[in-house]
Amino acid sequence: MKISYNWLQQFLKVDWEADKTGELLTDLGLEVEGIEKIESIKGSLNGVVVGEVLTCIQHPNADRLKITTVNLGDENPVQIVCGAPNVAAGQKVPVATIGTMLYDEKGEGFKIKKGKIRGEESHGMICAEDELGLGKGHDGILVLENDLKPGTPAAEVFEIETDYVFEIGLTPNRSDAMSHHGVARDLRAGLIQNDLKLELISPFVSDFHVDERTLRFDVEVEDKELVPRYCGISITDIEVKDSPDWIKNRLKAIGITPKNNIVDITNYVLHELGQPLHAFDAQKIRGNKIIVKTLEEGTKFITLDEVERELSADDIMICDADENPLCIAGVFGGLNSGVTEHTNSIFLESAYFNPVSVRKTAKRHALNTDASFRFERGIDINTTKYALKRAALLIEKYAGGKLASDISDFYPIKMEDFQVFLSYDNAYRLIGQEIPKEKIKNILASLEIKINSETAGGLGLTIPSYRTDVQREADIIEEILRVYGYNNIEFSYKLNTSISFDTNNDTKIENIVANQLSALGFNETMANSLTKPEYNSLSENINDDAKVMMLNPLSNDLAVMRQSMLFSGLESVSYNLNRKNTALKFYEFGKTYHKYADKYQEDKHLTLFVTGNRTKESWKSNNNPSDFFYLKGVITSVLERLGIHKLKATPIKNDVFSEGLVFSLGKIKIAEFGVVKRSVLKEFGIKQEVLFADFNWDTVLKFSGNKKVKVAGLTKFPAVKRDLALLLNAKTEFKEVYNLAFQAERKLLKEVDLFDVYEGDNLPQGKKSYAVSFVLQDETKTLEDKQIDKIMQKLQQSFEKNLEAVLR
Repeated sequence: MKISYNWLQQFLKVDWEADKTGELLTDLGLEVEGIEKIESIKGSLNGVVVGEVLTCIQHPNADRLKITTVNLGDENPVQIVCGAPNVAAGQKVPVATIGTMLYDEKGEGFKIKKGKIRGEESHGMICAEDELGLGKGHDGILVLENDLKPGTPAAEVFEIETDYVFEIGLTPNRSDAMSHHGVARDLRAGLIQNDLKLELISPFVSDFHVDERTLRFDVEVEDKELVPRYCGISITDIEVKDSPDWIKNRLKAIGITPKNNIVDITNYVLHELGQPLHAFDAQKIRGNKIIVKTLEEGTKFITLDEVERELSADDIMICDADENPLCIAGVFGGLNSGVTEHTNSIFLESAYFNPVSVRKTAKRHALNTDASFRFERGIDINTTKYALKRAALLIEKYAGGKLASDISDFYPIKMEDFQVFLSYDNAYRLIGQEIPKEKIKNILASLEIKINSETAGGLGLTIPSYRTDVQREADIIEEILRVYGYNNIEFSYKLNTSISFDTNNDTKIENIVANQLSALGFNETMANSLTKPEYNSLSENINDDAKVMMLNPLSNDLAVMRQSMLFSGLESVSYNLNRKNTALKFYEFGKTYHKYADKYQEDKHLTLFVTGNRTKESWKSNNNPSDFFYLKGVITSVLERLGIHKLKATPIKNDVFSEGLVFSLGKIKIAEFGVVKRSVLKEFGIKQEVLFADFNWDTVLKFSGNKKVKVAGLTKFPAVKRDLALLLNAKTEFKEVYNLAFQAERKLLKEVDLFDVYEGDNLPQGKKSYAVSFVLQDETKTLEDKQIDKIMQKLQQSFEKNLEAVLR
């Protein structure tokens, strides 16, 4: 939520720096995530001054140019070449001096430099209004009032405004702070604790009075639970035109584009007081009657964005006497009842709609508006009429309107303020230290929480209607603490804790693997289980009929439960790659979700994602890209750590993997991994190779059990390494060499590694060369050459006999 500091200062005359104010707001629980400097005109016209044209003559080398001499307020007039047809001696004009930065409508800047135009020097530029960002006119230069003094900064002439905008990360419970007045009210409480007692200046509506009673609208509300309060007034003789600059500046500062005075005023009051308003063109309301009701399921309605929507029977609708829908209550207006440049009379609405109903309607139609944002969190029902008066007075002043009816106020059951009793002892216990009672009462008074009664043990309190989130004693204590200041609570030197014993073996196994992967340089991720339905089309292995759809999705991107963890992981990979994090190793424990004819099913998975170099780039290390075999090694080490051995590896190729393997125990699949196809990566904007592994974690847990890891001591006797270069048939796999070696020598052979493969020139057709290393070690003594040679001869004979190998 954006909050303008200049706007806040309308309610509180605080002169603190914006940064200091932002710190206090954050301490109060209104976390300021950023502060942005805003200028009503970019650059604030710095370097632009009032100039007086002393002389103006024809340029000798150009028919459309003139040479002027301009007084800039000092004793040194400057020469400026000007091409405007209306420039003349004696004028006061805006002059951009040398070094000034001006900005076009796209925000791109250009610098004013000394130069020559058709052979004549020019020391600045006399500006048109579009060149200054003051308008769109470019027919000639802007001629100023003649009484202005040369040298006066243009920012003073045009009242350029500089503002600071706070980006507040508002929590959903703080509906009272969804306006500038609400934030100012909270800020005042914080300032009081800093010994700065300021008056909260609220908008003045005491001069509200009805001019005439010539346009009356009857209001009928069918369901008082859906619409507890509904107010309205008619205003005639309005002129729809541009808003005054001060309203435009306020709206533009918080990112709202001004439209016209009527719409702008409703937006202004919305962000000023937190009360949504809606203006209807009075001539488009049949029968001079407003009916607030629900309509039949499937009723067609065209909203302001020109989209035809099908209404739900639960949507609250604003209708006319013929029950024609005019507006989706609290969410979005209708195309055929909105204010246009031809509107001369309006019906202005201010209401309180049921928060749950508005929230469901907004989600149902995927319409998230400033109005629905506030209604669905709960506004102050007692601000409804006050905000209507405020807006009506502004329309009367800036649109020339006349208040043409009394205010219709449907409010059958007055909402009473909430009552809470605060125990001092409970406050001390939850806060963690004792706060003086007078301090507590002062804080409550600064929050406009009324003290009805007081005893030795506590206070009887009345909560103001705008604090819809304060309903319990604990809420009151939280209010006291946040205003008192979390930073003012002393540290405790006593730590209390309860020791718990985790007997869940599955959690222990998960932690073992997580620690192992983290030690290997992987980072754990937690992706959203909700994802895009479109992802299901990226793999034929995903059954679209088995998808679990959300009944009330937050957005179209979060409409279905994931059937695969691949796509949510690729979103994380893409996000990091786009931010120049190119060496990634991720793991995630999560679930996939499927719907079958008779049940819903959740399956646990562990997924790995690897892309880029294994290690960070460094002057002392070459690029070492992660590859298929690196990932295979990680997977094997994880499974071996859990005691899962003797895996069968089967090659796979499908619509996800360009190449891959499946690890199985018999016919039971444990994990699959491989290189993700480029066609899949393209959907996420990923241009580098990504490796993906998917463990069926339920199966892994089933086979891991409570197997213990055996640890052997380090031997003190050296190992011996020998190499063989073997000429083999092209179809022979290293796995066959590996298994034969250990069959031939089980006791002293410790390792068998393939370190080179060659196929090509100088080899017989259908042959390849393997360079294999063998590590021998006796844990009880040092090996002798004679013993080593005997083992190597035995290995060679085994390869020759079983694999038709030839020693090269």
